[in-house]
Amino acid sequence: MVIINRREKEERVPMRKSFESDIQQLKDELLLLGSMVEEAILGSVESLKKRDIDASRRIYEMDARINAKRYAIEEQVMVLIATQQPMAHDLRLLASVLEVAGELERMGDYAKGIATVNIRMGNEALLKPLIDIPRMAQKGADMLHRALTAFINEDAETALAIPAEDDEVDALYTQVYRELMTYVMADPKTIERANWLLWVTHNLERVADRVTNICERTLFIVTGEFKEIDSSDDETRKMK
Repeated sequence: MVIINRREKEERVPMRKSFESDIQQLKDELLLLGSMVEEAILGSVESLKKRDIDASRRIYEMDARINAKRYAIEEQVMVLIATQQPMAHDLRLLASVLEVAGELERMGDYAKGIATVNIRMGNEALLKPLIDIPRMAQKGADMLHRALTAFINEDAETALAIPAEDDEVDALYTQVYRELMTYVMADPKTIERANWLLWVTHNLERVADRVTNICERTLFIVTGEFKEIDSSDDETRKMK
């Protein structure tokens, strides 16, 4: 039997409080990264809608700050793992923060890709007014915001529910695709401009997919099990 004396107990309490403070700071940094990515996603589509190339260049340059924030978070996680030697829940949380930071960085890349489309289009006019594409961006950003909140709060119930909303993004993607194809069939010369917008919708669809990955990490923290969330599987969403 290991006997822990009073002094050792008193020493452990401040260490635990310090660790919990470090974890909270890490969560705050992750939320900050998430807000940067949300801003980039919405800003990239708004810039495209307005054909504001200068704004798109700012979104493009913002990607470097998103990358830097991700790497800073990763470094902080590695320091905590090395110095605190976390176990069980704490280790799952730190490992998941690494994964989520990577997911956010990739979403930032998608926003950068949309900004690149606007820049490369130059003075060329949009093939069609943007209606459903901004809806995709807003929906994806909203899903991301709620998924991150669920991650921070370890809210498994919300994390299970959010991926089902990916169907709405997929439906918008399909609708945009069909509309663009009608333009191309009517005039094959529009194919290049149609491809620009298809690339934008592809990037936004991928944002929603990566939100699901964040939700799966929330479940991992809470349950200790890796499990894919299938948005079409009611049994999966009922998982406790």
